[in-house]
Amino acid sequence: MLTLSVDMDEVITDTAKKLKDWYTNQYGIEFKDEDLHGKDLKHVVKPEHFSKFHEFLNAPGFFADLEIMPYAKEVLQELNDKYDVYIVSAALEFPNSLKDKFEWINKNLPFINWRQICLCGNKSIVQTDIMIDDRTRNFSHFRGRKILYTCHHNILEENYERVKDWKEIEEKLL
Repeated sequence: MLTLSVDMDEVITDTAKKLKDWYTNQYGIEFKDEDLHGKDLKHVVKPEHFSKFHEFLNAPGFFADLEIMPYAKEVLQELNDKYDVYIVSAALEFPNSLKDKFEWINKNLPFINWRQICLCGNKSIVQTDIMIDDRTRNFSHFRGRKILYTCHHNILEENYERVKDWKEIEEKLL
């Protein structure tokens, strides 16, 4: 079987939605698509709000209740039958996320066992046959097939095989 690594944030889970909703509720500011085009959320929040934004992202429990992307569970379950699937997340960037992410996977993706979870600090060690990620930096040392999951922050990236949702992943890999 081929090996497949899949990122969590902005691929399996809608992390940006939770951050945008929080920011709107806190400060009454709603981001428009053009505000985010090619940018990270942390680069568009007002400088005076950045420390609170960062605190919220690093708070225990932030990653515990993220929404799953449409069709992600169903497609991942099918992929798990065809590939050796690994959920890979650079979770150490936000140390409080480790427990949250592990528990989130156990609750929402019960067909993924603990041996298929890699919560790391740097994805350069990951060498599966295929990687699905929203961050091109995670492809820099990767030698396999790179599939970029389209998000507002990577929309300007070129020269990558892309998918816009889990239906497209299903079409490409199943």
